[in-house]
Amino acid sequence: MIAIITGDIINSRQVSRTLWSNAIKKILRRHGKWPRDWEIYRGDSFQLACAPEDALEVAIHIKATIRQVEKLDVRMAIGIGERGTSSKRITESTGPAFERSGSCFDALGKKTLAIASPWHHFDETFNLYFGFLDLVTFRWTVSRSRLISYVIEHPKKSQKQVAKKFKKSQSTLSESFKQSGWAETHALISLYQKRILEQ
Repeated sequence: MIAIITGDIINSRQVSRTLWSNAIKKILRRHGKWPRDWEIYRGDSFQLACAPEDALEVAIHIKATIRQVEKLDVRMAIGIGERGTSSKRITESTGPAFERSGSCFDALGKKTLAIASPWHHFDETFNLYFGFLDLVTFRWTVSRSRLISYVIEHPKKSQKQVAKKFKKSQSTLSESFKQSGWAETHALISLYQKRILEQ
């Protein structure tokens, strides 16, 4: 089983491409090799293959990275299934995971994150959760997005170390975490990972 994340950058034409392309490439490189595991295509669209249990955290990491640029956001669809026919380029590969990701992306509408897997009840539950997650991430400012991205990249850092990095008092940092809904977001990531591994 594999997860395919299909996404595109919202409002990409309103800012310089260099403001977001290098940052998203850095994340994509963390999870695989170009162009077998990830590609950016049609200017502001991308695909990434990763382990199913990692897909939600990766998507949130991408979201936090893109939201560090004023005006930008990102839409993503996670498709889970067999990889099927593999190519040297991810955009030329086929299979159930790719088909689900593509169909899910086409059906996003105003949502910015959704999932399609072989398990209907799983999709029904987590797409409901993702709707609430949209409300949380919509409130992320540039500084909160930077904070979320950093803690995802450095999960073993203590709150004291993170506060020092961002030159904030621990009380101010705690308030930033609260305002960004990080505790709830992190709990959702953990629940998602647990449920995926139970399938």
